[in-house]
Amino acid sequence: MTSDRAACALLSVSDKTNIVDIAKALSQAGYTLLSTGGTARTLHEAGLSVTDVARHTGAAEMMGGRVKTLHPTVHGGILGRRGVDDELMLSRNITPIDFVIVNLYPFAQTIAKPEVTFDDAIENIDIGGPAMLRSAAKNHASVAVVTDPSDYQRVIDSLVQSDSAQKAMRLDLAAKAFAHTAHYDGMIANYFGKLDSENLDALSGTSNTVVADVQADGEQADGERLATAIFPKTLSTQFVLSETLRYGENPHQRAALYIDHHPAEGSLAASDLVQGKPMSYNNMMDADAALNCVRQFKETACVIVKHANPCGVCVAGNQLDAYQGAFRTDETSAFGGIIAFNTVLDAATAAAITEQQFVEVIIAPGLDPTAKPVLEKFPNVRVLDCGNISASPISSKNPAALHLPSSQVGFQFKPISGGMLVQDEDTHKLQESDLSIVSARQPTSTELADLVFAWNVAMFVKSNAIVYCKNSCTVGVGAGQMSRVYSARIAAIKAADAGLKVEGAVMASDAFFPFRDGIDSAAEVGITAVIQPGGSMRDKEVINAANEHGMAMVFTGVRHFRH
Repeated sequence: MTSDRAACALLSVSDKTNIVDIAKALSQAGYTLLSTGGTARTLHEAGLSVTDVARHTGAAEMMGGRVKTLHPTVHGGILGRRGVDDELMLSRNITPIDFVIVNLYPFAQTIAKPEVTFDDAIENIDIGGPAMLRSAAKNHASVAVVTDPSDYQRVIDSLVQSDSAQKAMRLDLAAKAFAHTAHYDGMIANYFGKLDSENLDALSGTSNTVVADVQADGEQADGERLATAIFPKTLSTQFVLSETLRYGENPHQRAALYIDHHPAEGSLAASDLVQGKPMSYNNMMDADAALNCVRQFKETACVIVKHANPCGVCVAGNQLDAYQGAFRTDETSAFGGIIAFNTVLDAATAAAITEQQFVEVIIAPGLDPTAKPVLEKFPNVRVLDCGNISASPISSKNPAALHLPSSQVGFQFKPISGGMLVQDEDTHKLQESDLSIVSARQPTSTELADLVFAWNVAMFVKSNAIVYCKNSCTVGVGAGQMSRVYSARIAAIKAADAGLKVEGAVMASDAFFPFRDGIDSAAEVGITAVIQPGGSMRDKEVINAANEHGMAMVFTGVRHFRH
């Protein structure tokens, strides 16, 4: 037995973008519109006939609106199996609901506000919405569930499509709904997973600003520990499939790109491919390394990366000089490399790149219009516009994904067999005031500037990392060796092969020197100053070596391993 009653569409949305458009289409197609609260008011104001859910169920909203759609008339209308439960639905006066158009309370946006209180966060946890979405997604054989305004036109178009087309659409929308509720629940789980349950009473009325302070200090000003842990008890993350790649790190590996729901401006995931073939897995790895390195510099800079390591970095008065300085460091490795700039790509630099080397990818925060015709002559060169890179590469427009409402620090993930390592991103910014001069000789002002520059480069070189720099340009880079002294020797060899003079250059090491041999090796080729973290049992021996060679040495107290 089937119902002869007109079916319904239930609309209850926090984001009201284009909600009137889809409501009008459904109304014109003969659907009764059910709605609640602000959505109902919006539809009424648009001249649409709307039945309030409370009238439909015969049960008034209660508990300050917490209970309104949690009713058998609603969920029976959504979950009822057409052709199976029709008689029961008729006997219980349950009308089928064929469209569920719902998006949820803005929990993410709420907890991202610096002054939001814990109580506000709790009240912005949607209960009825996820229940309806899950019910509709489960019964997608008969019900279309819509969570995203960008799908409204698709749903409107489906009203005149074949049954098979509608069925395929409903299945796809159901998958999207389950992903949506999983992401939503994950944010809430992360939020709760960081709270200190032993001091729950103290949380009431507490703002995110206080919570952030507690995270930093471990206690409130009055000594009462309120606090949240840095890492939640369980870590829920969700990324969205952006594209399937030709292959992974090697041709026999399959690969895909997943991105954050709201990738940060200036990140690789938010970049636009202006021209060229699709990016490969290795292109993306190298482009990300280059972009993160070049953003360290305020002055006009160029970074060339090969196999995830900077092989040339330079800061100069203009973009072309910065590129030429980076290229000269290691012309051999630059072949087929990835080039990143922190300034808009100009025509002169684009011409120089394409004339003197093969390049896989160029990434910059925009392209000058005059550069486009230059690059169009080389259609296989991938050109990425990354947008504003002055923003933090880690910060997200959706910090609530990991419940970091008042912090710009993000998490870095590294998979291992059977698990995942999670750590803070290495965002340490060296200040000259942080340096400890440990040698007998003070570094000159020129050396000091080069030391800071070299340190910023070494931060992005695979360990053990040694970087030789002079006049704000790299002259030699030693990366990824099992012995630090071999990295130092390799840096000297690469400088010699490039015809660059090391004499008068400075050296940066990402970690301390365990023995003096690295200093001796650097002194042999003319290094005059060294920057390193310090902290070795043999620091005294290493400092003595620097003094013997007349080298200046400064300690940072911070290590920058990159495995």
